[in-house]
Amino acid sequence: MNGLARYVAGRSAEDAVARHYESLGFQRVAARFRARSGEIDLIMRGDDGLVFVEVKSARDFASAAGRLTARQFQRIWHAAEEFLAREPLGSLTPSRLDAALVDRLGRVEVIENAYMA
Repeated sequence: MNGLARYVAGRSAEDAVARHYESLGFQRVAARFRARSGEIDLIMRGDDGLVFVEVKSARDFASAAGRLTARQFQRIWHAAEEFLAREPLGSLTPSRLDAALVDRLGRVEVIENAYMA
């Protein structure tokens, strides 16, 4: 895939994941949030707090999950800390990190509290 095709596929996967969360009552706070330490694909707000979402797409869920790394999760959490600093409760804001997997058919599977140490 060339750069433009990867970009379009990534945006399509992120939109599918955002629609999935919105169907569950979440509101989109940010997409592709950039912080000094990294980028967060989606930030969603629900009744229970914030969800920082890493989106991975591939031909199947297992392949998408195989693209997740511990180093990546660490960068996302550092970026999340920067985002939380803007919230009224700061780091006390209820939050979690989810991995959202998208297969080639556009189906979404979410792994809640997906943290790799």
